[in-house]
Amino acid sequence: MDEIEAKKRIEELRDLLNYHNHLYYVESRSEISDQEFDALMRELQDLEERFPQWEDENSPTKRVGGDITKKFKTVQHQYPMLSLSNTYSEEEIVEWETRIKKLTDKQIDYVCELKYDGVAIGIQYRDGALFQALTRGDGVQGEDVTTNVKTIKTIPLKLKGDYPSEFEIRGEIFFTLEKFEQLNKEREKLGEPLFANPRNTASGTLKLQDSAEVARRGLDCYLYGVYGVEDRFEGHFEAVKKCEEWGFKIPSIEKRYIEKVKTIDQIIEFIDYWDKNRSALPFEIDGIVIKVNSFELQKELGFTAKSPRWAIAYKFKAQRVKTRLESVSYQVGRTGAVTPVANLTPVQLGGTMVKRASLHNSDQIEKLDLHEKDRVYVEKGGEIIPKIVGVDVENRPKEAKKIKFITQCPECRTPLVRIEGEAQHYCPNDTGCPPQIKGKIEHFIHRKAMNIDGLGSETIDLLYQEGLVKNIADLYELTFDQIVGLERMADKSANNLLKSIKESKNTPFEKVLFGLGIRYVGETVAKKLAKAFKSIDNLSKATFEELIEVDEIGEKIANAIIEYFSNEENQKLIERLKEHGLNFESIQDENISNKLGGKSFVVSGVFDAFSRDELKKMIERNGGRNVSSISKKTDYLLAGDKMGPSKLKKAEDLGIPIITEDDFIQMIS
Repeated sequence: MDEIEAKKRIEELRDLLNYHNHLYYVESRSEISDQEFDALMRELQDLEERFPQWEDENSPTKRVGGDITKKFKTVQHQYPMLSLSNTYSEEEIVEWETRIKKLTDKQIDYVCELKYDGVAIGIQYRDGALFQALTRGDGVQGEDVTTNVKTIKTIPLKLKGDYPSEFEIRGEIFFTLEKFEQLNKEREKLGEPLFANPRNTASGTLKLQDSAEVARRGLDCYLYGVYGVEDRFEGHFEAVKKCEEWGFKIPSIEKRYIEKVKTIDQIIEFIDYWDKNRSALPFEIDGIVIKVNSFELQKELGFTAKSPRWAIAYKFKAQRVKTRLESVSYQVGRTGAVTPVANLTPVQLGGTMVKRASLHNSDQIEKLDLHEKDRVYVEKGGEIIPKIVGVDVENRPKEAKKIKFITQCPECRTPLVRIEGEAQHYCPNDTGCPPQIKGKIEHFIHRKAMNIDGLGSETIDLLYQEGLVKNIADLYELTFDQIVGLERMADKSANNLLKSIKESKNTPFEKVLFGLGIRYVGETVAKKLAKAFKSIDNLSKATFEELIEVDEIGEKIANAIIEYFSNEENQKLIERLKEHGLNFESIQDENISNKLGGKSFVVSGVFDAFSRDELKKMIERNGGRNVSSISKKTDYLLAGDKMGPSKLKKAEDLGIPIITEDDFIQMIS
């Protein structure tokens, strides 16, 4: 295939993938299978690799992420991103409408829309391509999160139809409840703290440094505010409808997510409807936004110092019910943390039947002054997991006894400890407490750690009950005869499990380190430690001062690492794992020099002496960093033949030094 043929096929594939992506994520239907979609994507990735001169920053292949953003630059908004005035009463909505009518004698139409509980975003498009995405920030300037926003499947990278050459569209980025619960289930399996609510998690996700992780989490959005197009449309509602034709996911008119009305009665009816039905939505909302529809009238009404006069937000009250506290039970996690849970008389709240609520820790029980059989108020505001927010003290039974936090582990009866400065109590019996043992094994086999297939929580529980595994090292001593007779474990399943356990011995050191489950050592911290210390032996001997010198390693993590390696049982466990052949040394190449001293490089094009992968390896081995996209923080563009024109232009526009292969060799020689 020559260059011209490749360009034609690349464009065909991009159009095709954009079409199917829009169909699946925006219109919720599909014409091809996942396998067919993946095959088209692989073909495009292969062609873009072979013909880098046809690279495009808005190719569908950019959806998977991979760029690392150390700091998000601050950019001024072209149109100020103001907040709305809030109200919690329908009377104030009536007063607002009355004020509007006094300011104009024209006929007024209003637009009512859901107030999504997420992160506000402003996205600029130029010539039909996504150019820049900014957070609200302080309203005058926001942070550039373009790289992360490009990973969101419901936001188009390229538009279709008769779009303007330049405009901005605004909306809300959020997690659906299903995606949020999925994330928390994954974190629970890993023994990591659960996310509190979808809104905060969406905000945190949008600011992650690793765009690949943003892509994996699956953010969603609705886009509903268009700027720079006022001369093309009568009003806000008409502009939003048109955006659907350009390829945007807009709030559903059919489902009443957005509606144009004429009277205050219709506004109140819309508010009442969603106050009663919001629990059926697949995402969180915290109110209703009402806007004057006409762009001309919006301009006439203008702004106060803080917000537009032509719009107002009605905020729903947090959903709350009263029920009885039946008992308090205690759960023990992988790290030994003990969490109290309130067992309640079942009650309907937010469209679901609530039977339990989190009590977090002993301080929370004390703060609520909980007694047996108390009548309690349960709330489900922005939280997925309901919480007790108050107690009906006046109706408390006189003989009711105060709830006292337990002093022994509910599973192994070991006395609990509370580390100074921490809110939770812990069971210190980490090698003998059943939920801790099973939790550690579940964490170890997770796909982000050893990635051992064929072992679910039920099978781990069965292996533990049968006395076949008491720690992670025991997994590597399992035999076919031991497991084939277990429930739901036929010959094929047993062989597959043993094969997966054997293959896990090839897992790189940083993942093995993460799999050990050292407190506070998550996936990112494990990578940093593996890179800094190169082996488990070096890490185990590291001093407190040496540990905190590593980027992002604070006192808490350093102390946890020292405590882990000072435990004789943990030392024995690691020795056993070494005997079974697990990787406890980093296979990263040692740096030849530090001549590039942390400088960042973008490598693009075709080279004579070395391949791109070889050049990237040489950059890292000489102390430099590889980045995949050009920004103001890029130090050099290492340019080869047939390099994409868009990258070259961007480097020139930003004043990034452009070097050849020979220049680079001179730099490191």
